[in-house]
Amino acid sequence: MAVVITGGTGAIGSAIAETFSKKYDVAVIYRSADEKARELADRLGCRCYKADITSREQVDEVTDRIISDFGKVDVIINNAGISQIKMFCDITELDWYNMIDVHLTGAFNVTQSLLPYLVSRKKGSIINVSSVWGVHGASCEVHYSTVKAGLIGFTKALAKELAPSGITVNCIAPGVIDSPMNNQHLSEEDIKELIEQTPVGRLGTPYDVAKAALYLAEADFVTGQVIGVDGGFY
Repeated sequence: MAVVITGGTGAIGSAIAETFSKKYDVAVIYRSADEKARELADRLGCRCYKADITSREQVDEVTDRIISDFGKVDVIINNAGISQIKMFCDITELDWYNMIDVHLTGAFNVTQSLLPYLVSRKKGSIINVSSVWGVHGASCEVHYSTVKAGLIGFTKALAKELAPSGITVNCIAPGVIDSPMNNQHLSEEDIKELIEQTPVGRLGTPYDVAKAALYLAEADFVTGQVIGVDGGFY
């Protein structure tokens, strides 16, 4: 099985790449973290491809390279993302469109570019990484919550469209994950409060998300679902 992961050099993406590489061939798409990409390639034996997923031209070029290298694609994991905390009135047009481009346009570009290789074989899995904030919304993260909710709608609609082709489409909604992207916004007091609000009594780890992704990639009778990996946070 050949698995394509976007945002593969981030904390969650790296954990997904590591988890899948134990069983499958892995292609990581990343934007700028060259050193991390080299480390992943050396450590896991995966292939890394540098591209800006908001550019359809770059995505199509990477698709051609992946197909040339692997000959097929079985799983697409749309994991790339950015975060930002801002009051709604302070969000700029650039903030808004950057958030849309990375999360939604990126997922659109990658999925549409790779999808013909799944459809032609009448099998495969697409997994989109949303957020608990895409389900419930978060104060001071309106633009982030909006695009993560958009990924849920993308998942549910595409699942219905692709089911007759033997392709499953599901979504993971992580809760608060112990990662650099989250930790840059959180104080020690914030983290303590979030742990207290989480019934299992800890923050999530990137590997919690990775295990859910592996399950969904192999679960061929599960589609159109949003799997909360949040420790019971809500």
